[in-house]
Amino acid sequence: MDIVFNPPVNAENQYVRILVDGLRAKGYRIHPLDTIFSGVSHFRSIRLVHLNWFEVVEGRTFFAALRSFLRKLTVLVAIKLSGKPLVWTMHNRASHGGRWGFFSRIITRLLVRWADRIVIHVRQSASLLAAYGARVPKKAVYVPHPHFIGVYGDAWPPAWRADGRLHLLFVGMVKPYKNLELLMDVVETFGSRVQLTVAGKAADKRYERQVAERASRAGNVQLLPGFIPDSEMAARLAGADALALPYDMDSSLNSGTVLLAFSYKRTVICPDIGTIGDLGRCRGEVFHYTYTNAEEHRVALQQQIERAAMAKEMDPTALQRMGEHLFDYVAETCDPRAVGEELDKVYRMLIRRAT
Repeated sequence: MDIVFNPPVNAENQYVRILVDGLRAKGYRIHPLDTIFSGVSHFRSIRLVHLNWFEVVEGRTFFAALRSFLRKLTVLVAIKLSGKPLVWTMHNRASHGGRWGFFSRIITRLLVRWADRIVIHVRQSASLLAAYGARVPKKAVYVPHPHFIGVYGDAWPPAWRADGRLHLLFVGMVKPYKNLELLMDVVETFGSRVQLTVAGKAADKRYERQVAERASRAGNVQLLPGFIPDSEMAARLAGADALALPYDMDSSLNSGTVLLAFSYKRTVICPDIGTIGDLGRCRGEVFHYTYTNAEEHRVALQQQIERAAMAKEMDPTALQRMGEHLFDYVAETCDPRAVGEELDKVYRMLIRRAT
């Protein structure tokens, strides 16, 4: 059965590979969105379209962003007119589209209106969808976000250090909404008690220089620009006591990086985004917080880093145990095989209904 799952490949995000592998195991032939108009016979063969992050509209200039927006708009209209079932995964509370957020908001509204099913990875998403209309949450289908256990090899034993410091790690795309400058400012106040490593590729060279300059002014921040190779990910995670992820609560909702930490037996310091809110009994195993403005964020983040540092100082294995409990939680609730089965059910129901 031929479907579009877009993007079908993303070397920087193993989430895509996990889902695509699961769908192929169910017998689906996966095609990229870019080929949907390559020929009449191919277009007719596509039984369903599933879009991820399609609402993000980017461009260096207004006209570049406008072209991107118009291309996306054309694709959505064509899918709508064709009658092909449309599935959209809601990954964020709002698009991280930066300057061109108004284009992203238009695409988001169309996706919400025209999607036959909206895949959500956190339960908070359903209440956010209600803002688009009373009927919209009925389209939502909860599918757990897959864990990453074993994706980067086995978890390494925790790195032993005699310095007693709290070792924090930030990993992922280096973008403004992730509040890295705030994190570095706060970490600097702890001096030798805390060491932060920032490992990730910046959105652009200008922002990379900005982050590098800020890191160089702090004596306890190490910057590792560029993506961590898959072969080094497990070792890098093992070298941290916790991941520090001070996301923007206005836009962030799901976090694959949070689940990556849990998959490799690490706890996190993170705001109460949807992924944290769904932890249930394991919510106490993370250093979570909330805020309503930048100053509250600074204070709350500092408090949680202090809590983590004190926990390690009182018991060097305390954070390790938290990570082990979180590993057990995602192993039970975020099985990639179950994710593939849920998507298969959604697809087959929509395809039957369309024929």
